[in-house]
Amino acid sequence: MTSNQRDIQVSYDVSNEFFSLWLDENMHYTSASYLTGDETLEQAQLQKCAILYDYAEMTPDKKVLDIGCGWGANLQYLVLDRGVKDAHGITLSPEQGREIDERKLPGVTTWVCDYRDFEPPAQYDALQSIEMIDHLVSPAQARDGQAVDIYRQYFDKVAKWVPSGAYFGFQAILRVKVPRRRKDLADLQFTADVIFPGGLNPRIEDLIMAAHPTWEVLEVRTQRESYGKTTAEWYRRLQAHEAEIRERWGDQVYADYDRYLGTCVRAFANHWSSDVQMKLRKI
Repeated sequence: MTSNQRDIQVSYDVSNEFFSLWLDENMHYTSASYLTGDETLEQAQLQKCAILYDYAEMTPDKKVLDIGCGWGANLQYLVLDRGVKDAHGITLSPEQGREIDERKLPGVTTWVCDYRDFEPPAQYDALQSIEMIDHLVSPAQARDGQAVDIYRQYFDKVAKWVPSGAYFGFQAILRVKVPRRRKDLADLQFTADVIFPGGLNPRIEDLIMAAHPTWEVLEVRTQRESYGKTTAEWYRRLQAHEAEIRERWGDQVYADYDRYLGTCVRAFANHWSSDVQMKLRKI
């Protein structure tokens, strides 16, 4: 089944302090956008936010919803860096919701809920979503041929929250090809089952098919190398805090995340995985 709240808590509620040790200073848990390759992780994450801000054709006076807003890093960028006055977010993770509340961001309102149950208080001018759709389809559902229908249900539902002509800045991790070695297959299976249960990265062709007929795909930008750099930096920072992580959260947590991030680095280097940013416009 699609990831439920229990699955999401497995993925994101280890501890906010744990994730803060190896993510960037604002805790973006999605691919950064390296434009020159020489940026710091922090700079590249802000560049990601800027690209999606432009894709959503945002202005400070537009009301925006971030679907799957994580710990609030993109919401923070919207209101503090770009002066957006009214930014909303939804997440399924109680720990992420608590972190956003603690940031006390001006003009930000968030809910801990499933997007399928969300009832917007008012219509939005624009939408953003950064690597949330990866939680919607399980491996079993994909094998049964349900992926496009589930993604289309998502795109159709969120389209009801904005007027015709509104823009959507969208980002997703992509599944590209299956590795041949058994160990690589086992490591990817481990990542899916243990770190992100209930979810599966989409294929780009499934997203394109599912967006229609509700959304027009205006721009598509892939960034496999950027996600490779992002996960490599996360991995470096995790390893730098090995002793603290083992002491505070245990050997198993460290071993699991060491295996997961090492697998991610290989996945992007070997073209098993990629990442896409899309500019969509409601038809």
